[in-house]
Amino acid sequence: MQNWLGLEGQVVIVTGGASGIGKHVAETLKDAGATAVIADLSVETGDMLEDMFCVKCDVTSAESVNAMVAAVVEKYGKVDALVNNAGINLPRLLVDVKGERPEYELNEKSFDLMFGINVKGLMFCAQACAKQMLKQGKGVILNMSSESGKEGSQGQSAYSATKGAVDSFTRSWAKELGKYNIRVLACAPGIMEATGLRTPAYNEALAYTRGVKPEDLSTDYTKVIPLGRDGKLDEVGNLVAYLVSDRASYIAGTTINISGGKSRG
Repeated sequence: MQNWLGLEGQVVIVTGGASGIGKHVAETLKDAGATAVIADLSVETGDMLEDMFCVKCDVTSAESVNAMVAAVVEKYGKVDALVNNAGINLPRLLVDVKGERPEYELNEKSFDLMFGINVKGLMFCAQACAKQMLKQGKGVILNMSSESGKEGSQGQSAYSATKGAVDSFTRSWAKELGKYNIRVLACAPGIMEATGLRTPAYNEALAYTRGVKPEDLSTDYTKVIPLGRDGKLDEVGNLVAYLVSDRASYIAGTTINISGGKSRG
């Protein structure tokens, strides 16, 4: 018997699905009955991660992305949905005013890395999957944005800019592809519970860009989040599963915030 979402038999690619939010989203989709496929640079094609088929993929390479989609189609015959989740965040200041940590000032290398994965990579994956979905006559592309793409974020201007681009891509692609029965939409998580990906080096960089010590990074969410807590991975996973399902069949061209009320937009 199908569950309420009706995801049984649906093939869903999750980029960056081997860790963090992406892994939890993939697991949620699998538990909801979908055939979740993990596309990630850290896996080998043919691996199985918790009963999910893996395909090695560098999203910054169009050749690698096209090969990944071809491998999924060869194995399953279709791509019903793409969760465009792969991303990277490097805390960087526009100007290191104190002059104490020049490595935390935005430079060409860090800028290109974030835009290469978060923007160019997102485009490559959407393009390759959209071409397959056009052959099928339907599909869903869900882009993973961020609350910071709407609000901005101190010390994370380049990352925020990439997510602003994600929102703009989402609106434009929805207009281009909607007539072909392909929905394009996005979700934007806010502050989330720990995923294990925030390293001491990341926290040190973020703290410097915020003008505090790493141990003083705020965890008192009652002051900044109306619901008074961080978001849970289950909540993001459940939202993604709903949005890629036919239960959300009239939602397109918009970014759904999941931020506990912290975002304005």
